[in-house]
Amino acid sequence: MKRAAIFNNSPGKCLEVYGSGRYEQLSQICDLVPGVLTADDVQQRLHELGDIEAVFTTWGFPTLEAPILDGLPQLKAVFYAAGSVKSFAPPLIERGIIVVSAWAANGVPVAEFTVAQVVLACKGYFHNTRDYVSAGVRAHLHRGAGVFGETVGLIGAGMVGRAVIELLRPYVLRVIVHDPFLADEEADALGVEKVSLEDLFEQSYVVSNHLPNLPELQGVLHGGLLERLRENASFINTGRGAQVVEADLVRIWGSRPDLTALLDVTYPEPPEAGSPLYEMPNVHLSSHIAGSLNDEIVRMADYVIEEFGRWERGEPLMYEVTSERLATMA
Repeated sequence: MKRAAIFNNSPGKCLEVYGSGRYEQLSQICDLVPGVLTADDVQQRLHELGDIEAVFTTWGFPTLEAPILDGLPQLKAVFYAAGSVKSFAPPLIERGIIVVSAWAANGVPVAEFTVAQVVLACKGYFHNTRDYVSAGVRAHLHRGAGVFGETVGLIGAGMVGRAVIELLRPYVLRVIVHDPFLADEEADALGVEKVSLEDLFEQSYVVSNHLPNLPELQGVLHGGLLERLRENASFINTGRGAQVVEADLVRIWGSRPDLTALLDVTYPEPPEAGSPLYEMPNVHLSSHIAGSLNDEIVRMADYVIEEFGRWERGEPLMYEVTSERLATMA
């Protein structure tokens, strides 16, 4: 059995992710150092850990500096039961240590959240409910186009975007996508149409942002695009708040009450006190709840446990983060 340990600076939260029997499962499939080791624990017990081959972790993973890595000469793989690994992966990958992320598992609830909002937006639910304030207005309330034949635009066809595409298959909707990394043959296989960003905003009844968290994409969704939105269109953002020019959104939504914004992320997050976003009736804020939370978080442990099995058996890995993949990931 592989010698393994769990490294994490938030043991309580870590054991929630590896809860519902997942910690016990790890104990059965590998020779696991008992408990969760914090950065201080690792430092103090480094002389005991030289035979560690695999590390499991999640949010709260301590940065492994060079002296620590030097003291872990047998470490071959890190299994991260969470999403982005940008903060710690590069030095590990440089040393030839495999890094596995459960970003695909974290993308499942984001996709589910998105599709729920797409369906409600097509029905005009958000516009309808904000104006339904008395019996007298009922006959004149907004009704959406409906979930049949309308156009949904997805910005980004990474792990989350592709999961959204799959979940939208049962609906009779036209799905268009903007993603410069999506090959034509891949788009055909997914059953979507590739379009420019300008065309996506002009044609879509619902636009959903799934761009990766890359510095060069900050501010890419600006007023020149947002003002192209169709009448009564909805804009969903579960990507990153910094990708949207907030001042442009506030200006355009302030002059166009027909539009709806469903923002699970903002920049900064949360919006600053006094931000117009809190007061605008056609802007709906949620507190970054699209990703894995509560009952959903153990799914991430399942993904890394399954990946550990593939690694141990010498099978191809599904969720390894290579240097090339890291460059385009959130």
